[in-house]
Amino acid sequence: MLGTKLFGELRSAVTEPFGYHELLYQMIRRDLLLRYKQTVLGVGWAVFAPLVNTAVFSVVFMRIAPVSTGVPYPLFAYCGLLFWNFSAASFRFSVNSLTANAALVSKVYFPREVLPATAVFVSLVDLLVGAVVLVGMLVYYGITPSWALLALPLVLLVQILFTIAVALILAMANLFFRDVKYLLDVLLTVWMFSTAVVYPLDGVEGRLRVLLMFNPMTPIIDSARSILLEGVWPSPYFVLAAVVTVVVAAVAILMFHRSENLFAENI
Repeated sequence: MLGTKLFGELRSAVTEPFGYHELLYQMIRRDLLLRYKQTVLGVGWAVFAPLVNTAVFSVVFMRIAPVSTGVPYPLFAYCGLLFWNFSAASFRFSVNSLTANAALVSKVYFPREVLPATAVFVSLVDLLVGAVVLVGMLVYYGITPSWALLALPLVLLVQILFTIAVALILAMANLFFRDVKYLLDVLLTVWMFSTAVVYPLDGVEGRLRVLLMFNPMTPIIDSARSILLEGVWPSPYFVLAAVVTVVVAAVAILMFHRSENLFAENI
């Protein structure tokens, strides 16, 4: 009986936002226009950030502390940073998504999940823009796609779901504890270096490698990079990451949904 009640509550929490897809579209459009309004590069910022980071890490891992990646390091780093920056940017923008829309949250009824989800889908647009440069780099370095490319949409879908789940938790936590947004940048820095974004997982051995693999972002980014650069299908660790993602998403959605009636008084 309890399981049936929980399932019904989860299904309601998941399906309700779909009825507000027009609102989601308008908010994504608004945030995209606001993000790049009066900027010189415009959407070019979606490419500029990973390119600069790629240049910095290329100096470190090609000149100072060389690592073997099996493919040209700039391509290896840019691919990892492109997918990582999608989630990291989503977290940075979603953490303030409830507090920055206080009037909407306190006066208008709609599924509040729309606000963190907007930050994720706006960042997804940045990912798609940055992917154009990635395709150019693949052509330049002579990397040809394989049948494993068919698995890339599934990997991206899992990453989107995981990113939305964490975005919901961050937005809700920051509403109740405003110092969450200040801790986030520190957390993201530690998280990035524990996700094997800019260094190969092959260089990590033993228990540390297993520990890194239990971080869902590691198999997600490693699988995307393996598919694109090596033509390799996702590893079993990706299946584990997908299962963990579903569980985390279910918990996050239920927590968010049950806390919505407290948002207005804490805004």
